[in-house]
Amino acid sequence: LVYCHSNDQNEFWSALMEKAYAKMCGCYEGLDGGNTADALVNFTGGVSEPMDLAENGFKDDEEKRNELFERVLKVHNRGGLISCSIRALTAADMEAKLACGLVKGHAYAVTDVRRVRLGHGLLAFFKSDKLSMIRMRNPWGEREWNGPWSDSSEEWQKVSKGERERMGVTVEDDGEFWMTFDDFIANFTDLILCRLINTSYLSVHKTWEEAVQRGCWRRHDDPLLNRTGGCSNNKLTFLQNPQYMFDVKKPKDEVLICLQQKDRRATLKEGRGENLPIGFDVHRVELNRIYRMHAPQQKVGGSIYINSRSVFLRTDLTEGRYVIIPTTFDPGLEGEFLLRVFTDVPSDCKELTLHEPPHTCWSGLCGYPSLVSQVHVLQADGLAGHDSNG
Repeated sequence: LVYCHSNDQNEFWSALMEKAYAKMCGCYEGLDGGNTADALVNFTGGVSEPMDLAENGFKDDEEKRNELFERVLKVHNRGGLISCSIRALTAADMEAKLACGLVKGHAYAVTDVRRVRLGHGLLAFFKSDKLSMIRMRNPWGEREWNGPWSDSSEEWQKVSKGERERMGVTVEDDGEFWMTFDDFIANFTDLILCRLINTSYLSVHKTWEEAVQRGCWRRHDDPLLNRTGGCSNNKLTFLQNPQYMFDVKKPKDEVLICLQQKDRRATLKEGRGENLPIGFDVHRVELNRIYRMHAPQQKVGGSIYINSRSVFLRTDLTEGRYVIIPTTFDPGLEGEFLLRVFTDVPSDCKELTLHEPPHTCWSGLCGYPSLVSQVHVLQADGLAGHDSNG
């Protein structure tokens, strides 16, 4: 086997899967230097969240590190897939072997996340201190971490034999190794959390309500029909993009939003193999809005813009109505997309297509709106409570 293969000579599923994926992407060349987050989405149908560990200040903020560990642990315990890497800034850096045993540019697979009890015997069970640790595997099956808590390091003497067996600690050059989460943050630059979203009502774990909208960016000479407005840098055309409304019905709710474009790598031979730089903004709007936005509203979040298969946002929103505006970075670019919104309760997500109330036979009798007013309530004090009868 030339490309992907297993250590077991009688195991071929990985090579067959790679062949099928290469066919979907047009050829094996389409897999070269691919995006790990995109691959995880393609294989699982999940939602990938890429994270820049260097820019988010995890090294210097213990509280943020602990919060991140909780998120990583939760994703792992719920069957999600996790990948990490050390960014190679130049071509010469790619595959560079560091003194600590790690390799730049390799997508390491996280295979376990847990808190480890230190100590031996019964006393270990009464100790409150636990060490946050993470296990990962080099996909090439060689070159392991040689720092603290590596396979043969003396730190493992602090852990009981039974605990080591439960953790699967072995002294083998198989590419799999443990390290503390602090060392993980100090050495790795990129982390990808791929959540396998649970929408089953029969599950004991948290379930999500998923809303799916399919749309496209289509160019048109008429500004009212044009849907290729570009990002918010293009102030005159930004609101010409597709707009999708959804409701948050709880006082506060965690919301996951994923925008995916149709993968263009399958058309590599036709000269159209590059994905578009895409992203989206989220705006808070009036509770009764049912028509398209024509003036900017309060922006409460958004994704980065990148030429990836998908972009993602995880945020906490308060009760109210919101509008998602998916865009390409530059105006005038056409493409198809899939928008997925996950909330705790149904969000009633739908596309806003109308610009104004339609004219009907009642318009002549009852009149037609001639003015739009917005009322922003910033604070209210001393309001008496009312029952259902007023």
